[in-house]
Amino acid sequence: MKFGVMFFSADSNVDAPHRMLLEVARFADHHGFTCIWTPERHFSPFGGLFPNPSVLSAALAMVTTRLQLRSGSLISPLHDAIRIAEEWSLVDQLSAGRVAISFGSGWNVNDFIFFPERYDSRRQIMYEQIDTIRALWRGQSMTRQNTFGKAVDITLYPKPVQSALPIWITSSGNVDTFRSAGLWDANVLTHMITQDIYTLKDKISVYRRARVTAGLDPLQGIVSLMLHTFLGDAVEDVKKIVYHPFREYLRSAIDLEQLAAQGGGVISGGLRHTGEALPPEKIEELLDITFERYFETAALMGTVASTSRFLQKLEVIGVDEIACLVDFGVPQEKVLASLERLVELKDRFDID
Repeated sequence: MKFGVMFFSADSNVDAPHRMLLEVARFADHHGFTCIWTPERHFSPFGGLFPNPSVLSAALAMVTTRLQLRSGSLISPLHDAIRIAEEWSLVDQLSAGRVAISFGSGWNVNDFIFFPERYDSRRQIMYEQIDTIRALWRGQSMTRQNTFGKAVDITLYPKPVQSALPIWITSSGNVDTFRSAGLWDANVLTHMITQDIYTLKDKISVYRRARVTAGLDPLQGIVSLMLHTFLGDAVEDVKKIVYHPFREYLRSAIDLEQLAAQGGGVISGGLRHTGEALPPEKIEELLDITFERYFETAALMGTVASTSRFLQKLEVIGVDEIACLVDFGVPQEKVLASLERLVELKDRFDID
């Protein structure tokens, strides 16, 4: 099992908010982690530090030498596919061939101010864009029309270092996305927000079978699982450290989803919600229940020994990689100390 680090901060008000990103990237690069994931989020404290993963990956290319630089996720319907290919080909050059993209179709209708007309067809558009980007990456040309309706042949410059772009598709738990990723010869990035280990096991099986249907090796596809991560010396001490920041992180996520629902769209996972605000006491109850669920069954929060047992179960059901989300509000010095224990955990499972 491989390990990477992931970022998705909800704290945009601290001084030099990207400092921890750079420190963790250097640490992960030095200690043999596989990758670093940066997301795309717009106009919100929840994730709003990361409006463009290609820009951040260009910066990370300058301070790392080994980590694969992955978007997690790039919301491709918010962009022109040719522009995506250009940006990431440049980062591939800057990083000597270390980029990868996890594509997401998006869910927050308020993000779609860039292309409002694409919201209802965003999934179809995403898969069409993947085909376009793959073709450009291989050196094929595309034809577009200029202002006067004349055909223009477009070829990708600069040329990427990698002959093929490593691609993931992000799933919030929809089994059809797992199936599509398998048929499209893509890897999968997922999380435990809307699923448990048993439903995840079934969806991984669907993904592997879809690869067989497409004539692909079922075991070559990578299933990457995001888990909020903080390790310490004692489980109870860890719980005290993460309790307040993680609850507030969850509160920020709820606020974002409520705004999306009020905008007329779905919330994460493609679910529908009226957008009506919950009473304050219900919010606090929901936060407590959600915190306990994550801490006990859906995160790497605890000690090396306690989280090892969870990782063993994930290995059995077919998870290949863990994307360790580390920036959910715990102070930077504590996060960096936790990484020392994460190296120990990684080394137990990453035995290649």
